[in-house]
Amino acid sequence: MRTLQNNRRMTRLILAALAVGSLTLPAAVAAQTTSASKTSHKPSTGTAKKSGKSGKSSSRKGKRVKGQAAPAPDRINEIQGALAKKGAYSGAPSGKWDDSTVEAMKKFQSSHGLNPTGKMDALTLQKLGLGSETAGMGVPTPPPNSSNRLLSSKVQRDEVKNEPE
Repeated sequence: MRTLQNNRRMTRLILAALAVGSLTLPAAVAAQTTSASKTSHKPSTGTAKKSGKSGKSSSRKGKRVKGQAAPAPDRINEIQGALAKKGAYSGAPSGKWDDSTVEAMKKFQSSHGLNPTGKMDALTLQKLGLGSETAGMGVPTPPPNSSNRLLSSKVQRDEVKNEPE
């Protein structure tokens, strides 16, 4: 049982390193890792629960969050205030994302060269002065010579030794 846990742990580490792109595997090891991850190592208890009329065993599924949650009224007030300062929103901030807010957002977006969807996005919030400075800049890249926290310190030392000068 201990070996099985160690094998699973090693497989996860290898797959994580592959995902990061800092490790390549020989084809034989990759095939072995892939086939090991496809097979189930759970012991059968013989007490699978049947669900409803279908006769299939039940499986636990976590609740999926669909999309982004609605912003808090305070955040909407902040956005409406920023739109008002930029001349796109008229009236006092209400904290409700209503039709006048959507129209103000579309007006602001079109006047700043953005896609006028009327929806909040990172670039619009950045132009309003309410977003991240790195919005729309792409995926962050690690600085050169940074260590990969997914790899052991020994592997990191070996990588430093093997770097071209």
